[in-house]
Amino acid sequence: MTQADTQIENYTDEYDSPWKDMLEHAFPEFTAFYFPEAHVQIDWTQDYDFKNTELRKVVRDAELGKRFADVLVQVTLINGEQRWIYIHIEIQGQHDIDFAKRMFTYNYRLFDRYDSPIASFAVLADNDPDWKPGGYGFEVLGCRHSLQFPVVKLLDYAEQINQLETHTNPFALITTAHLQTRQTKHDPEARYQAKRALVRLLYRQGWGKQRILDLFAVLDWMMRLPEELEQKLWLEIETIEGENKMRYVTSVERHAVKRGMEQGLEQGLKKGKLEGKLEGKLEGKLEGEATILQRLLIKKFGPLPEETQCRLSTATLDQLDLWAERLLDAPTLSAIFDEH
Repeated sequence: MTQADTQIENYTDEYDSPWKDMLEHAFPEFTAFYFPEAHVQIDWTQDYDFKNTELRKVVRDAELGKRFADVLVQVTLINGEQRWIYIHIEIQGQHDIDFAKRMFTYNYRLFDRYDSPIASFAVLADNDPDWKPGGYGFEVLGCRHSLQFPVVKLLDYAEQINQLETHTNPFALITTAHLQTRQTKHDPEARYQAKRALVRLLYRQGWGKQRILDLFAVLDWMMRLPEELEQKLWLEIETIEGENKMRYVTSVERHAVKRGMEQGLEQGLKKGKLEGKLEGKLEGKLEGEATILQRLLIKKFGPLPEETQCRLSTATLDQLDLWAERLLDAPTLSAIFDEH
């Protein structure tokens, strides 16, 4: 595998990915696109509420690994009943013999906690066209216990790319991006062309700024490019946004990270000057830079593990500078702190 192949292959994220933000910001569209039968049973005139803190309490002892995004949401059905819906999304998933069992386990844990029927959905993004688990159960001494759950396979949309590109649902664009990422696995130039076309499509749909930013985050996370093509794409994005008079994800946004770090250093220096001691200056710079870096990491990757917070609080200036430089292009949280 070439260096370019390696660079564009490493686009996977940690447990929380841009998929999760998009799912939470466009939940009705998610169900309409992937699970239309469920969508028509939900009363969308009523508020729906994500319960991810509660979900973590239920499944925190499970081995989730990487490349997953799970949410728990409470909705009201058209008959007035409230239901908890547990949605399990596997991002860049691999064939996993324990997947169906895990769905079964989470479902009964949630039922046990809330004493309410739980609907579990799965979206699979793996490469195996023959793997599509939709249930799990067992029978012993005449006792039967089973779960059948709706499952969507992104590979099943491979023959519909032309239709997907004209679809107004944002998850059609995400599905297209996923499929084209697969198709261009060893062809950086083809991936660049596909990504540029999808970015153009973003601005033709009439979506608002937040949706465009959310969708761009997913595209950028999936469709990693070598640095040369990445810089070329940013020039294209500036042109696209100029044509559409929408300055959303241009280099102005991209360079905000660097500006944030400079502001952090400035704040740290001011604090040091007020303390009037060289030691105070160093402490102020460290605190200012660590605080800004922490905020930017949370914005990109979500809540930080305790271990990461500890590393930030005890880091040297050289370490903080190195991690800040990696932040713009790092596909995962672990890539920022990799010592090799």
